[in-house]
Amino acid sequence: MTKIQIDTEYITLGQFLKLADIIQSGGMAKWFLSEYEIFINGELDNRRGKKLRDGDKIDIPSFGSFTITR
Repeated sequence: MTKIQIDTEYITLGQFLKLADIIQSGGMAKWFLSEYEIFINGELDNRRGKKLRDGDKIDIPSFGSFTITR
């Protein structure tokens, strides 16, 4: 499981995808979310603006598992 460290209270799912080097630009987030399943804390979620906070677990099949840390 890869840890993604943030300095703020939360980041959005779209920001996370770029920070984790899954996508190259923020503009790709909408496309990526329409093509791939993303599980946040075990639940399917594809909202680009979903707020991710310390302790959240993100699983993207074929890309890996990630944990948000502060």
